Amino acid sequence: MPLFLLFTVEMWERFSYYGMRALLIFYLTKQWIDGGLALDPQSANLIYGLFTGLVYFTPLIGGWIADNYIGQRKSISIGAFLMMMGQFALASSQSFFALYLGLTLLILGNGFFKPNISVLVGQLYEHDRSKLDSAFTIFYMGINLGALFAPLVTGFLAMKYNYNVGFFSAGIGLLIGQIIYHSFSKKLLGDIGTKPKEKNNCKQTSTKENLTDKEKQHTAVIFIITFFVIFFFAGFEQAGSSFSLFTDEQVDRVVGGFEIPSAWFQSVNPLFIVLLAPLLSFLWKYLSGKDKEPSIPAKMATGMILLGGGFVLMFFAAQSIEGSEWQKASLLWVVFAYLLHTIGELCLSPIGLSMVSQLSPPRLASLLMGVWFLSSFVANLLAGYVASLVSSVGPMDIFLMIALVSIVLGLILFALTPKLKKMME
Repeated sequence: MPLFLLFTVEMWERFSYYGMRALLIFYLTKQWIDGGLALDPQSANLIYGLFTGLVYFTPLIGGWIADNYIGQRKSISIGAFLMMMGQFALASSQSFFALYLGLTLLILGNGFFKPNISVLVGQLYEHDRSKLDSAFTIFYMGINLGALFAPLVTGFLAMKYNYNVGFFSAGIGLLIGQIIYHSFSKKLLGDIGTKPKEKNNCKQTSTKENLTDKEKQHTAVIFIITFFVIFFFAGFEQAGSSFSLFTDEQVDRVVGGFEIPSAWFQSVNPLFIVLLAPLLSFLWKYLSGKDKEPSIPAKMATGMILLGGGFVLMFFAAQSIEGSEWQKASLLWVVFAYLLHTIGELCLSPIGLSMVSQLSPPRLASLLMGVWFLSSFVANLLAGYVASLVSSVGPMDIFLMIALVSIVLGLILFALTPKLKKMME
């Protein structure tokens, strides 16, 4: 039940975030008469990348504040309130002031919320680490259950009414999540996360004490794998920028006479996650029982190669319409690319959350969770820059470049796996 509570709270927070994210690139680029801000695609992609990057930078600060001053539980409440106000600011008017105010509040709020709810999941299984990979995979399914329905709801409201109504519905999602959180957290979570620098009944330890040699090795593994993860998410986050614009403009979205709204494609990845996460969770448990479960670095290397495979498909999608002014690519290219990206994500992202929970020194748990999310800060900045090049370089070359980088780095991580496994022991 405690995991289900955190699952539900995270589901509604992700409903809010992904509902807003599905609209953002279109809100920035659509003409003023269509409810947008009429920015050129290059500028819009840079703003999108900067926002999604900073969303993953502030968890480093929020994690440190939780570790040292207010604990995880209060941080989650503060973060949710700030993000809710951010969504309502976006909904308040069609203006650049509302845009920047809303995005700023979302960035700050996410810093308090994101690392600390993941730390709470780790604390639930502190005395049974063998269940962590499966627990985080289920928790990750909650993230993507919210992400699945969000673009459908906000995309429909934006299409039927306007973007402001879509943003407002995203804020309501956060409100629902917090009502549930405050109604049940005391009963189901007890004292977990209520005080800084505390992990269940562990003795408090000063952050100024030196790390042991083994803690240093574990921390080094987190930083090494975080480096590789930067490049995974730089490719993966194209879904909200270059992928969305490519799908909107160059993919045949008509099925049975109905044109699928571009924002709805943001639900394809979370749909696959909801369907596949239980299977992956079962697979890890099954292989663990037979002592054949792949190591964390091996799972992540597999994820990077699968991401590269998805971009190979997108390369062929772009190639299929190269030089044609009227032909559009089949949406099956996009769907199967999302499928490979999703399996890759399940091999990497929830496993990374589990890794940080397992390897972090207790007094640095939220801080190192923030470091993990810092990889997405750098990745999203890089993703925004790469997406901004599509208009000048072309989608075909960009997709091929990302594919090659992802596959090569995945192979390098495979080669480093034996050394990293030894450091993790």
